[in-house]
Amino acid sequence: MSTEEATGLQRLEGSVENIIFTNEENGYTICDMALADDEMVTVVGTMPLIGEGDHLSLYGKWVHNPKYGRQFSVVQYERQMPGDVASILRYLSSRAVKGIGPKLAQRIVEEFGEDSFDVIENHPEWLASLKGISMKLALAASESFKEQAGIRSAMMFFRDTFGAATTVKIYKKWGSNAVDVAKKNPYRLCNEIEGIGFERADALASSLGFAQDHLERIMSGLQYVLMQSGIQNGHTCLPRETLLEEASVLLKVSRESADSAIAGMIKSGRLVERRLEKGDMIYDRESWLAEKSIADKLCLLDRMCAAVDLEDADRFIENEERRSGICYAAMQKKAITDALRYGVMVLTGGPGTGKTTVVRALLRIFESMDLKVALAAPTGRAAQRLSEATSNEAKTVHRLLEMSYDPAGRMTFNRDETNLLEENVIIVDEASMVDQALMRALLAAIKPGARLIMIGDADQLPSVGAGNILGDLLKSERFSTVRLDEIFRQAQQSLIVTNAHAVNRGEMPRLDCKDNDFFFLRRSSDREIAVTVADLCRNRLPKTYGDMARNGTQVIAPSRKGEAGTESLNILLQKELNPPSRDRQELTFRDRVFRVGDRVMQTRNNYDLAWSRGDEDGGNGIFNGDIGVISEIDPAENEMTILFDDRRVIYDYTLLEDLEHAYAVTVHKSQGSEYPIVVIPMCSAASMLLTRNLLYTAITRAQNMVILVGREDIVRRMVENDRHSMRYTGLAELLREAGA
Repeated sequence: MSTEEATGLQRLEGSVENIIFTNEENGYTICDMALADDEMVTVVGTMPLIGEGDHLSLYGKWVHNPKYGRQFSVVQYERQMPGDVASILRYLSSRAVKGIGPKLAQRIVEEFGEDSFDVIENHPEWLASLKGISMKLALAASESFKEQAGIRSAMMFFRDTFGAATTVKIYKKWGSNAVDVAKKNPYRLCNEIEGIGFERADALASSLGFAQDHLERIMSGLQYVLMQSGIQNGHTCLPRETLLEEASVLLKVSRESADSAIAGMIKSGRLVERRLEKGDMIYDRESWLAEKSIADKLCLLDRMCAAVDLEDADRFIENEERRSGICYAAMQKKAITDALRYGVMVLTGGPGTGKTTVVRALLRIFESMDLKVALAAPTGRAAQRLSEATSNEAKTVHRLLEMSYDPAGRMTFNRDETNLLEENVIIVDEASMVDQALMRALLAAIKPGARLIMIGDADQLPSVGAGNILGDLLKSERFSTVRLDEIFRQAQQSLIVTNAHAVNRGEMPRLDCKDNDFFFLRRSSDREIAVTVADLCRNRLPKTYGDMARNGTQVIAPSRKGEAGTESLNILLQKELNPPSRDRQELTFRDRVFRVGDRVMQTRNNYDLAWSRGDEDGGNGIFNGDIGVISEIDPAENEMTILFDDRRVIYDYTLLEDLEHAYAVTVHKSQGSEYPIVVIPMCSAASMLLTRNLLYTAITRAQNMVILVGREDIVRRMVENDRHSMRYTGLAELLREAGA
């Protein structure tokens, strides 16, 4: 055993004795390994296609498992294929090669000895000459062995640049051609493989001899800047000057070189240039096609929908008023009428303005017209809220479109231009969260003649992904838009509602009321704020409000960083609300400690993850933003059980990277969700986070109570800061052009 000084990792060398667990999808493996001195150790990490008998060199670090003690966590590994007859037999007997078990392995080794591997890989017809081995089986075994050889080659080639998990992604993308692709153009890695930044691809390119001014480097750098502008800032395009400036800094090349590359990429079609109000804008080709497709399909839907006669619309509304006993306000009537008359309609408004009432009315009217309606929302939590509010099934947009993953792990939709949705009306709630990619996929699946109704609060934060769909629809003035601004009597009694609207108007919320549902606790320092938040969650709120507080309090912070940011608060709140105990099992995953009783959040949509509900039939799907509680940790099975309300979900350890603690979440993570009690730290943060719409969004997440903790000057600063995140998009202009 020796320490690798260069990497800070330790090195182990030995033979695999026993495979305990392996995930074929991502290569995560747990195994027992015998070292040279016959010491047996447990090894965990991404080690695809290893088998019993393999001789491995491992690089990693020692970790402590609460039940099984010391284990070696692998970052990278190298494998040497066995060379002597006994080792070859053991390897083949382990079923490492598809179709070959102990009995066939014995026959192969008896016949071919040390040449067995060469025969399997290069002469499957010789293999098929043995009794019990068909040509089909021999060819399958040969392909399996070649795949292993390919990934071994990839592991060796990428070992100094990427970890094993990333190498698996690369291999899944290009298979046996992975090394050749990387050698020819290493910059494809950062543009086509998630998680590989330009810097890492550039380091590989440099080691392969690519010059700083290599044209492919400059072109890939330009595409990378555009891609990152979408991921980090939500842009679908960039001004030419901005792109030039950022690319020249990243690449350390002259503006002239970058500008020449842009011109060449426009000519070849890799980039698209458009003259918009904000100047000359540069799009990645895919982003341009997406934006153009969205504009074209929206205009098509609006033109092709059959309008309901005004008199008939009035009659539908009158009938619904009689049936429900509700007298709809003028703007609510207009919203219902426009939804019946136009192919595309946008309904916007803040809390308490009656958006849900309109949706309920429309559902009943469309039902009376024998029209099939689909209710959808961008997130699982938002879809669940919509279901509860309307008593009708609502799905995530992804589930509505029957999302799945292809063999390379890319998201695909079964519902598309070739397999259209059957519904006549599509109603999408929380539309501000819909990004460009999701909107394009949704529109592709809507049949001509169907209606699309987009509902959302235009004053909330925009989507996390690229685009500003709801904002651009409103800005274009191309489609029917109804803004509800009347706060109804019941909602007026709530300071949550009235303060939210005050903030949205740029007015200070009332902070002095002691007997309503909105409170302000003054604290000076971030440390005091964090301590008070912890005290509220642990003592004060549960003492006064019981189970509603214990189970329904959510801390929502503007920032991840700082003493009162989510990262620090989650550590503090875990310590206060769920401290270590002999009675509570826990495990360490990377830099996080997960403990039975912890509140955790799913951070990406997983449509395949199975859940059960008591004796009832279960289902599939846990979504980004879903919050649950860890109920069990089983080190023996490498599993963690989480309860999401009444849904029981079993996670194997390979899925833990999709979880984070959720005692405190960012405002962005809270979008689409509602909680009984919301606690909001008013603390120092980056100026770009201390904005009016961020505070407004946080307040509107609360159902029963809001508590602001911190500095009044921070509240005032957020109210006065009407800076909206600037997003470069061209959809509004494209829509106006189409309607001209």
